Amino acid sequence: QVQLVESGGGLVQPGGSLRLSCAASGSVFSFTPVNWYRQAPGKQRELVATITSGGSANYADSVKGRFTISRNNAKDTVYLQMNSLKPEDTAVYYCNLYYRRNYWGQGTQVTVSS
Repeated sequence: QVQLVESGGGLVQPGGSLRLSCAASGSVFSFTPVNWYRQAPGKQRELVATITSGGSANYADSVKGRFTISRNNAKDTVYLQMNSLKPEDTAVYYCNLYYRRNYWGQGTQVTVSS
């Protein structure tokens, strides 16, 4: 069984930064890729970033150069550093991994507004 808990969301002005954390329980974390998704009101959930067990990262075009995904396997935690935030980044952000089935966290709200 895997549990994922996101934290770090909040209200930030355009151009600001936030760091999201995803803490995992369960023994599979260190050898599975982990994803960050987001869902804005009225829109489909979209993949934002992925990090492999070895630390290789991929990003959606909309966040390349602004967001950085990283992981600390010793702490069973994945991070999403978000810089130069824009109003269109406003969404609920979810941590996800797949091990025999999909696991999702409860989400953390990010609001970018002046």
